[in-house]
Amino acid sequence: MAERYGRPSPEALLKQAAREGRRGRLKIFLGAAPGVGKTWAMLAAAQARRREGSPGNGDVVIGVVETHGRAETAALTEGLEAIPRRHVAHSGHALDEMDLDAILARRPALVLVDELAHTNAPGSRHPKRHMDVAELLDAGIDVWTTLNIQHVESLNDVVAGITRIRVRETVPDGIIDRADEIELIDLTPEDLLQRLREGRIYLPKTASRALANYFSVGNLTALRELALRRTAQRVDAQLLDHMQAHAIQGPWAAGERVLVCVTRGGAGEALVRYGRRLADRLRAPWTALHVETAATPIAWAGRAPEAERDRIAACLRLAQTLGAEAVTIPGRQVAADILAYAREHNATQIVLGNPGPRPWWRPWRSSVAKAVVEAAGDLPVHVAPASPAAPSQDRPTPRAPLSARPYAAAVLLVAAATLAGEALQQVLAVGNIALAFLTAVLATAIIGGLAPSLFACLLSVLAYNFLFLPPLYTFTIAAPENVVALFFFAVTAVLASNLAAAMRAQALAARQRARTTEDLYGFSRKLAGIGSLDDLLWATAYQIAAMLKLRVIVLLPEEDRSRVTPRAGYPPEDALDEADLAAAQWCWQHDRPAGSGSDTLPGARRLFLPLRTGRGSLGVLGLDRDGPPLTPDQHRLLDALADQAAVSIERVQLVEDLDRVRMQAEADRLRAALLTSVSHDLRTPLAAIRGAAETLQAYDAALPAEARRDLLGTVVAESARLGRFVANLLDMTRIEAGAIAPAREAVDIGEAVGSALARAADILAGHRVRLDIAPGLPLPLLDPVLFEQVLFNLLDNAAKYAPAGTEITIQARREGDAVVLRLLDEGPGIPPADLPRVFDAFHRAPTATPAAGTADGRPAGTGLGLAICRGFLAAMGGRIEAANRPTANHSTGGAAFTITLPSGPPPA
Repeated sequence: MAERYGRPSPEALLKQAAREGRRGRLKIFLGAAPGVGKTWAMLAAAQARRREGSPGNGDVVIGVVETHGRAETAALTEGLEAIPRRHVAHSGHALDEMDLDAILARRPALVLVDELAHTNAPGSRHPKRHMDVAELLDAGIDVWTTLNIQHVESLNDVVAGITRIRVRETVPDGIIDRADEIELIDLTPEDLLQRLREGRIYLPKTASRALANYFSVGNLTALRELALRRTAQRVDAQLLDHMQAHAIQGPWAAGERVLVCVTRGGAGEALVRYGRRLADRLRAPWTALHVETAATPIAWAGRAPEAERDRIAACLRLAQTLGAEAVTIPGRQVAADILAYAREHNATQIVLGNPGPRPWWRPWRSSVAKAVVEAAGDLPVHVAPASPAAPSQDRPTPRAPLSARPYAAAVLLVAAATLAGEALQQVLAVGNIALAFLTAVLATAIIGGLAPSLFACLLSVLAYNFLFLPPLYTFTIAAPENVVALFFFAVTAVLASNLAAAMRAQALAARQRARTTEDLYGFSRKLAGIGSLDDLLWATAYQIAAMLKLRVIVLLPEEDRSRVTPRAGYPPEDALDEADLAAAQWCWQHDRPAGSGSDTLPGARRLFLPLRTGRGSLGVLGLDRDGPPLTPDQHRLLDALADQAAVSIERVQLVEDLDRVRMQAEADRLRAALLTSVSHDLRTPLAAIRGAAETLQAYDAALPAEARRDLLGTVVAESARLGRFVANLLDMTRIEAGAIAPAREAVDIGEAVGSALARAADILAGHRVRLDIAPGLPLPLLDPVLFEQVLFNLLDNAAKYAPAGTEITIQARREGDAVVLRLLDEGPGIPPADLPRVFDAFHRAPTATPAAGTADGRPAGTGLGLAICRGFLAAMGGRIEAANRPTANHSTGGAAFTITLPSGPPPA
């Protein structure tokens, strides 16, 4: 990997190309608190650019600037073109917002946009002003803007903890990361408080409240430090991108950056803790780095390979827990790769572990720490001593049983090379026959690895000496040149076997990673397509069990979240005993592992791990295995699978929560509509009935006969009206409960229309009704009572909306295999905006003449008549549609309701 460093970083070049391709540049004037002078500084810089810039650069306009009544700020806007703001009406108030479309049409070189965290008025293209700024930048327009540090999303909780005030308007950190320039507008707390007392920030009454709450010396000092640090982070990131894009070798010690190197045989977790303490003292970011090589410790190395990898993985996990960025890179020369990474990422401090005494089996090899110190130059290197307790913490992983197949393959390949040499010695010199044995050694290394290839190397040396070097059939070598040839053959064979074994190890590792990556990708795609929680849990349990050869069970909390219960498992018949349930419950309550192999309740048969996301714990994952414990690679794979499963569970639960919220909102809307309808439309006939009845009761003898008849008619009419309202409510309840069971029989359309007209005679008294029913229509199978109610509701609706004296037409035709009935009126028609909702419960479109209806311009009624028509017809196998009648000039000429019924038997 070291040879890759020293060249420009592809990632940094891509960032630079993206910035240059975007064209629009963003500059943020960042302040610690209101009143430090961000807007004033932005306007002053804009005036200087306008006066001194070239004709193109001097094209500066004001998109939006808030002067807050400050005269000195308003004076700086003179001479700068201001794009007129657009007016937005909201809740009876007129709001002024930045006109994004006007700025895009004007296309200035630079636009000034104040208050980046502002929330736009409802109805704007974007809900937030920073989204408007992003669109301007994408259009190639430079933007200068202002921002207070308390509006940065990642610092929202920190600011709330300092000031005890939660800021609601925030901008994502990506906006700051996207900025090409950040200018910090700094002001000491004393100067800011003086400006506040002088009334240069807020009005006197507001200023006194601000001094008592937000604007204290402690709060302002803390906010000032946050602004300085956030600016420094952005500048440090820009410096690092510049160095990587131009292949500049670091470090440039403009800011401290600590690199902790986790190596084989190092100080382990003590090294990571030392690196954290050093980073805290320097107040610097830090990274934990491990260089992964193809070298594998052999049997006499004193430490099992899996245990060593487990130790390294544990160190990296600890570093992440302590706030570091954990990085693993492939490499060949650990010391060179560490230094190259440090210089590319501008690390100013390197921390390494002291490996202790040099092992006896490789006295010629220098330690990584010594090699880094010798090659570091002026880069500081810290060598932490090894922790005495570290070796005892390693838990050796059981070795895989020795397989005889690679060694048998080595014997066969050497035998084949011997036979090939016997055949070729008649035509080739004896020195060339060694190549056949070298081929056998390489093949053995590829098939079996290092140890079998060394065994093949030994067999090849013996066979080559015994059979091909004179004197033959002895291990004595007569000629000195043959001794030299045999020696170099042995050395070449050993080196070749090592190289081939290393390449084989790298190929196997790459193949395993590719297979794991493919499985993870397939698992993520499977989870993305699952919408049911039960299916998701089952797929998670099956995938983990299949990939890691485990028995898996997933537990989720109950409604009150006090206990967890099993929800899915693989194999499905697996069950939990009392010890397992106790361990799972402890894991859920304390958000820590419990059960077999952990420090808590180790008597349980399973190991239980919490399923977490950024929002907290979601459930518990139970694992059981009969074989050896998981390897570090399997632990990492399990973490990846569990993280994907947790995120998917959270996604499904969020969707379910959203559906519940939507259903609750719809229920609240219907409840409010019902209460509104009941409170007005049911009280109106009750009031009329009560008034008429009280009049009759009080003045019965004094009233003439005609007046008594009118009052009694009012009671009858309003009672009928009240009965219709109540019947509609009951019918809608039946429809929603699915309790409609039509009693089907052959119905004559003409008779059903006549019965509905007779029932609605009083309602239609002021309208003309025209019938256009074709003879010989089939008799559809309908419930006559429900169908009559459908026709009555349509006639009642037409009478409400069509003015008195207009005509209502009822047509019936046979069209194909269906009977189509249309009801047409000559009213104002249905407003286009109401057409999609005309059959919704409690929806009432406004009438053309408000006097004909209620005070809000809508007719009297519950708004259930058309919804009942749709429900009844659906239960009988029909459908209903609403439209407007076109006239000659294509304007609406009334409403048209079309009922389509399945055809029945022909009339007798």
